[in-house]
Amino acid sequence: MKKMNKLMIKNLAMVLLFSIFYSCATDKDYLVTIKTEYVEMHAILYDETPKHKDNFIKLAKEGFYDSTLFHRVMKKFMIQGGDPNSKSVAPGARLGSGGPGYTVPAEFANKYYHHKGALSAARQPDQVNPEKESSGSQFYIVQGQVWTEEELTVDMQALGKATQQMMQQPRFDSLRNVLITIYQTEGPEAYGKKLVSLKDLVEKEMQVKVTKAMSPERLKAYTTLGGAPHLDDEYTVFGEVIDGLEVIDKIADKEVDRANRPLEDVVMTMSIEELPRKKITKLYGYEYPAEEK
Repeated sequence: MKKMNKLMIKNLAMVLLFSIFYSCATDKDYLVTIKTEYVEMHAILYDETPKHKDNFIKLAKEGFYDSTLFHRVMKKFMIQGGDPNSKSVAPGARLGSGGPGYTVPAEFANKYYHHKGALSAARQPDQVNPEKESSGSQFYIVQGQVWTEEELTVDMQALGKATQQMMQQPRFDSLRNVLITIYQTEGPEAYGKKLVSLKDLVEKEMQVKVTKAMSPERLKAYTTLGGAPHLDDEYTVFGEVIDGLEVIDKIADKEVDRANRPLEDVVMTMSIEELPRKKITKLYGYEYPAEEK
């Protein structure tokens, strides 16, 4: 009995020591600092995307990103960087095909999405990349835009198709002419808003549902902070900018050429350091989810 008690005590001590060690290990996280001509941006990387997190940390520590450019900039969408070829090419040259020579398997985590500041992996299109594998180094940071609740909860493709079918009925000739006029004189954005205003009529007349579900969390983020919801579940989101969101806006405002490369180079350097999570929260206000503390 005494031997059994000693064994139980020994096992309990080992469990306790492991618990303490694990708690200390997870009490720290990596802080990414991205420097440009503007103030710094600070970002964290998600544990739920370990392959992307480990790869990004490795490249950053090696200085892979230093002197590379934000080579693709699209206002109200995103800023993209991480092409090693951007270190040496001439102004105006096309960029976007460079990398470390490998890809990273997709890691989709439902809790993460493309709100403003989301740090995500660039990739080749589905036609040549059906597995949606990520570039080994290229990434983008979302700027996006603020959306209305209707824009986020209406399936525009389904609405457009149902509206076209409805417009084939002679009794909707006048409405069809209105839609054509709006498209020709005011453009696609105004046309889309008009379609949204017809949603209830189209659903009633065509006996279809053109609404789609979105979680309350995403809905709130996209209607306040903004983002690019059409990218969700298509590209791996593996981190987020937690400080310096205004830098995204400044870079996105840059004048660009036809390939969306800024006419004036936006050079970056990147550093990474391990800090206590409580310190990251104190410095930048980022609150880790409860299960991660």
